[in-house]
Amino acid sequence: MTATERTRGAPGPALERGGPGRSASLPPLLVALAALTALLALLPLTYVLVRALENGLPAAADILLRERTLRLILRSLGLAATVTGACLVIGVGMAWLVARTRLPGRRAWALLATLPLAIPSYVAAFVWIAAFPGLRGFAGAAIVLTLCCFPYVFLPVAAALERADRDQEEVARSLGRGPAAVFFTVTLRQVQPAAAAGALLVALYVLSDFGSVSIMRFDAFTRVIHTSYTASFDRTPAAVLSVVLVSVTLLILWGEARARGRARFSRVGSGATRVRPPARLGAWTVPALGACAALAALTLGFPIVSLAYWVTIGSSAGLDLPLLGTTAATTLGVSAGGALLAVFLALPVGVLAARHPGRIPRLLERATWMGYSLPGIVVALALVFLSVRYAYPLYQQTPLLVFAYALLFLPAAVGAVRSAVGQSPPGLEEVARSLGSSPGRAFTRVTLPLAAPGVAAGAALVFLTCMKELPATLMLRPTGMETIATRLWAHTEIGAYGAAAPYAVLLIVLAAVPAFLLGYKVNGFGDR
Repeated sequence: MTATERTRGAPGPALERGGPGRSASLPPLLVALAALTALLALLPLTYVLVRALENGLPAAADILLRERTLRLILRSLGLAATVTGACLVIGVGMAWLVARTRLPGRRAWALLATLPLAIPSYVAAFVWIAAFPGLRGFAGAAIVLTLCCFPYVFLPVAAALERADRDQEEVARSLGRGPAAVFFTVTLRQVQPAAAAGALLVALYVLSDFGSVSIMRFDAFTRVIHTSYTASFDRTPAAVLSVVLVSVTLLILWGEARARGRARFSRVGSGATRVRPPARLGAWTVPALGACAALAALTLGFPIVSLAYWVTIGSSAGLDLPLLGTTAATTLGVSAGGALLAVFLALPVGVLAARHPGRIPRLLERATWMGYSLPGIVVALALVFLSVRYAYPLYQQTPLLVFAYALLFLPAAVGAVRSAVGQSPPGLEEVARSLGSSPGRAFTRVTLPLAAPGVAAGAALVFLTCMKELPATLMLRPTGMETIATRLWAHTEIGAYGAAAPYAVLLIVLAAVPAFLLGYKVNGFGDR
């Protein structure tokens, strides 16, 4: 039987290798280091909670029950829902075109659909607001975030369509269902987990975004928190709003997990579906090509042309190349520091999760993901409070900024380490130990060299993400330090678009490399 069935509560093995039954054999030193990393990851959330209640529960309740807070929740959720819905439509539609049809140039269109990930949302907002100053508020923020975020849906859905069992679709057609009915009742059900995962990423990104909503002058959570922090000596409102934002984020995560439940979409049996040629579009070929071209023009063509125009304007006024080089060097330096620290903190967690799967390692690994659910502005706010109260010499110093980068992007490093170590055969370590090597020496001489490429890839991803980070950098950078993102932000705030354009171009060029490689590797389908 080769059909894909949806099963609930499928029983797993009674005892997994390295599962709870082996918890007693967990290396104490590795567990201690992983626990330390988990505690550091939970530090921002813990302190924001404490700071929000510092003036008493009545004071926090007064801020929570204000009409403005309710409006803020509704505005932020409305923006997240709008962008997520639009990304689902665009991402699923584009994925179906490039994965299931004979669209001319499918590989090229798939690659172009991935490249918007290289453009930070605040760069896209800068481009649109510079061309259309009236495009402020909800509409502008929704357009910009949709054009930047739809690849988060496109990539997993396209991969799911490539792997999906097409025999069910053939059965549905043989029962008399038309192409549209088959698509909505069979195909979409098969890619539902991938689409839901992509939609979750989009929703979390929108809730945590600061740059684009600020440039578009739309009062979402992150913008109001930043304004409250910078405009008042009383940090309690900013802390309370941060707790509300984190609560909304965690509620979305919980709701997605509950909706997903224990459902599985899996093939029953060991059969293989027959390879079928892509569907012909016929008369729809020209409209499909037009839609793809329009999407590429909006996400890539317009920003590139606009930036080229503003770079020309800025160059005519004189381009300060030494300043641009100094800013780039500063950005590369702090980003490299953040990437190295993130990998250093991720190593014990990733190794423990890969080599000793069980309840305790799983709990520690999930704790490190808290940084992903915390917007950058919330992490920065927590570290500001901590440094001012307990480590003032670190306040607005480079080590604190590097530490913030490591906490924010720790999940990417943990995932890379866990995957790389998990793909290294544990039997080789056992052979090394049987030859007299200690566990630590066997790991460093055998497993670490094998896992090094994957760990390096994770470090590179964190490094490139650090270069684009904006809200935490604005709040934690030392006085006088400027990164590419902060200079772009400063020029955009005063409407100096010509001066901002070179920094936007530099960011896009640096971020385009991993996005190109990701699209080329993931989108292996093409014209065959």
